[in-house]
Amino acid sequence: MAAVCLIPVYALLLVYLARWSLKWLSVCSLRFTGKGVKILVIVLWIFFGASPGIAFLLPAGTGIRRIMEYIGNYWLGIVLYMAIVVAVFDLVRVLWKHFRKRTPQSVHLRRNRMLAGVLGLVLIAGISGYGMVNAAIIRTTPYQVSIPKDGGKLSSLKIVLAADLHLGYSVGKTQMRQMVEKINRESPDLVVIAGDVFDNDYEAMDDPEALISILQGIQSKYGVYACYGNHDVSEKILAGFTFDRAGEKKESDPRMDSFLERAGIRLLKEEWELIDGSFYLYGRPDQERPGRGVEVRKTPAELTAGLDAEKTIVVLDHEPRELQELADAGVDLDLCGHTHNGQVFPGNLLIRLFWENACGYMQKDGMHNIVTSGVGLFGPNMRVATVPEICIVNVNFSGSPPQK
Repeated sequence: MAAVCLIPVYALLLVYLARWSLKWLSVCSLRFTGKGVKILVIVLWIFFGASPGIAFLLPAGTGIRRIMEYIGNYWLGIVLYMAIVVAVFDLVRVLWKHFRKRTPQSVHLRRNRMLAGVLGLVLIAGISGYGMVNAAIIRTTPYQVSIPKDGGKLSSLKIVLAADLHLGYSVGKTQMRQMVEKINRESPDLVVIAGDVFDNDYEAMDDPEALISILQGIQSKYGVYACYGNHDVSEKILAGFTFDRAGEKKESDPRMDSFLERAGIRLLKEEWELIDGSFYLYGRPDQERPGRGVEVRKTPAELTAGLDAEKTIVVLDHEPRELQELADAGVDLDLCGHTHNGQVFPGNLLIRLFWENACGYMQKDGMHNIVTSGVGLFGPNMRVATVPEICIVNVNFSGSPPQK
């Protein structure tokens, strides 16, 4: 219920920003001090500020819900940078006032406040606009991995790792066409999707049949595999926060399973597949929400217990947890998503406080761990200081493991 707890904080932030905007307008022109202008500004602030909540209360899948979701998600990003810029400006103003000995004339003070407001608007618009455009361009990030095992029939393996599609109100056909095009350009041996294929609500997808058709176009020698993440369940979500009921088990909508099957994506739920007799691919259910049919997921030691340790073991896991345990259990390559690399600044800095490998590559003893920032969006429809991506994992099998 984090969303409910944050509502008072969010309301106070909106009051602070609305007050700042009214003061700046009054400095720009006395015509903006009238009662009518103030009412208009307050009404606009209430509408945009309440847009995420309005969307949350509207029926799923409707046109008006989709419009309000768009407005609310863009607003969340804009208000974040508005808060940062205004807070920095106010801090500078306080410090300037404290250390400056001579008080400027009122005409200079008025001009300086007006210019500060213009600069603030330019910064907010620039950062927000960049974030919106940046979020729409999927990049490819290459990795080279050497595994000291015999690859069986293979001397090398090209894996394309995607994650966090978040198909729903913010991500749809345009992004998926781009993703599929970039995947196919790599001519991969294997494509894996490390969870959060959906954004909680199946009805949020504007055209599931079209999306299925697009995803069917993925070309891969050994096929396309996926595991579920914490958002691949049916639950109410507000501004990126989910609502939990005590004792309630979160499960995927059966239509999600059918969607993947029809799209040609093999869902691995606490199970493995030996591919071409050469390497194992194991799909783990999400730790927080293991989903339908899984009560408790296996430990790393349990999931490798029945596998041939001489063969390469690749694990597909939504969240980059239990890295040491997986390495100790003999996993060679662990592929994850979930973090979005924080998605928007300063989230990309804060996320490193919570994850051993928040994004990118890490070697844990003999195991390689790769965490992708993901393809889609969570909450704000922006990417600032991060990029949407698919990862190209080039695996080289360098022979038998060294003798101990």
